Parts: sequence; structure tokens; C-alpha cells
Amino acid sequence: MPNPKTGPDATKPIIEIAILATPEATLSTVFGMNDLLASVGRDWSFVTEGVMGEAAIKPTIVSLTGEEMQTVNQGWLRPHRALTEEYHPDAICILEMFIDPHTGLDSRYSAEIQWLQRYWANGGVIATACTGALLLAEAGLLDGKETTSHWGFTEGLARRYPAVKVQGNRAFIATGEGQRLMMAGGGTTWMDLGLYLIARFIGMDEAIRIAKLYLVEWHESSQHAFSYLCSKRQNDDAVIAESQVWLAQNYDQSAPVNAAIKNSGLSERSYIRRFKNATGMTPIEYILNLRIEEAKQLLETTTIPIEAVAETVGYQDASFFNLKFQKKVGLTPAQYRRKFLGLRELLRKR
Repeated sequence: MPNPKTGPDATKPIIEIAILATPEATLSTVFGMNDLLASVGRDWSFVTEGVMGEAAIKPTIVSLTGEEMQTVNQGWLRPHRALTEEYHPDAICILEMFIDPHTGLDSRYSAEIQWLQRYWANGGVIATACTGALLLAEAGLLDGKETTSHWGFTEGLARRYPAVKVQGNRAFIATGEGQRLMMAGGGTTWMDLGLYLIARFIGMDEAIRIAKLYLVEWHESSQHAFSYLCSKRQNDDAVIAESQVWLAQNYDQSAPVNAAIKNSGLSERSYIRRFKNATGMTPIEYILNLRIEEAKQLLETTTIPIEAVAETVGYQDASFFNLKFQKKVGLTPAQYRRKFLGLRELLRKR
């Protein structure tokens, strides 16, 4: 894998991921991937703490000439730079291209293909989504390899490139030497591709943060799983602030709210009133959020049984835990685990 670039302050390495723009590119995917990657390392702390983080990825929109172009759907795009022989980003993305599925590319991108062939030979990482895979097939980089693309193009892809092993039912494939070729299917699977790139270059935890922050889904259909407890209220009530620390350390106990009230020295009525004023939640709601967030972490990072997850966060009855989790998150614990642990397991296989 190529060495990461160095950021402007020369103190922290920054990954550069190029996004190839062509006249047939759809701007929603080009700019969408650009925005997704640009947020890495920067936006999570800004949204949750009000402090702008340091960007960890530099997305660069590139084209053959670097000149402004009109794209499909009457969109205009001004790339950041041109493709040159010496240019070697850490990865390059080729996203959706509006191409006739019956005619393919018709050798329209010979110069870009030559660049991709050199880049691959020099150890480059190439990621495609939707019809972007056709450019790799035309370059001969997919010969003998499993491949996926938009479902409407897989038949033509298999017919035009018989050496390619088309897997039309696959939403995501990582293959090639060092799994340096990554392909996502059609539609919004470019978001899956973005998460995979973030996890591969920056880390799984950051990929999950971005998924939660921007409601990016991994093979599921609910957005509620990405909600996160994020209270920005300034708590000036020292008694309640101290109680919050105690609850964070003891939420798994039986009846933690009763114990917190007793420890505070306040009456139950006064404690509940001051707690809600300070946090915006009742103590019971606060405990539920703490338990659900800890359960999410366990589901994302471990394979322990769901019954054990329930017990770890303070629920003796797994069925009751399942109901509380689904009501709060919008998915069952098992569905939530498949969403995020599936991405983690995919990354491990590379």
C-alpha cells in the first residue's frame, strides 16, 4: 500500500483518496463521496462536542485534463486536479457512470485506462461502485476475478468481458492482490464503499462514527440505529454532575436511580426536577440511554450472546432488553449487530 501523504502542518499523515470524474459521471455520487470522506476525523467531534476535529482523509476530484466539464443531467464539475503520470493517491474511486448497458464504454476512456493500469501495477488501491466497474473490466484488471456492478449491467458485463467472474447478487466484493480492488453494487452502495475505505485506511471505529453521524446504512433499511446520545447542555448543577459520573460507572446495577438519589442527599422530587433541568432527561431516560449505548458498543465489537449483552448492561430479562433496545433504536439487537459487525468482519477478511 502506498505511503500516506503528509498534511499541511507536516505533523500528521493524511490519506488522499481520488475520485475520478468523467463527462458521464453522476454528480450526486462524486460530491457525495467527496463530502463523506472529507468529514472523516473532522465532523464527529464537531457535532457531539462543538469542537472541529482534524481531517484524516483528503478527497481529491480528478479528471484526465483537470478542466471544468459538463456532466450528465446538465451538471457542471470543476475537478481539483488532472491525472498525471507521477500522481499516486492512496486510493482512487470510480463511481456511477451513465452508460448504455448495451454498448458499454466503446473505448472512450483509453487514456484513463492506461493511467489505471500503471497505477495498479505500482501498488494502487482501486474502488468502484455501480458502473464504475466497467472501466476496470475494460482495463483488464478484473480478468479472472469476482466482480459486481449495478444489477442492470451485470449481464452485459459478463457478455462483453467473458474472463470476468460476474457475481450479480453480491453487494460488495474485495478482491485482487492484497484485496486492492473493491467493488460495490448499484444505487447507494457507494456509501458502503465509502465506509469500507474509511475503515480500511483510518479504522473501524471511525467508520462506525461516520455511519452513525450521516445515517449511512450497511445493508439494512432503518435509520434509527444511528441515533446517538449527545447532550450539549452545560451542566452547572454540581450535585447532578457528580451524580452523572456515578451513574456512568454504575448503570448496570439493580435500581441505579434509587441509589443515585440516596447518594445525592436530595429528596426524590428535588433530584428528578434538578436532573431533568440539567440534562434534559429524566433519570430513568438517562439510564436507558447509557445502557443502550453500551449495548451498541458490545454488539458492534463482540460476538457474545445477546443474553450476555443484556446482563452486562443491567437487564436480567433478555426479552425485556430486546423490547427496550428495539423501541429506542428501531432495530432488534440481532439486526443492529448484523449491520455493524458485518462491516467489521468484512474488513477483517481483506
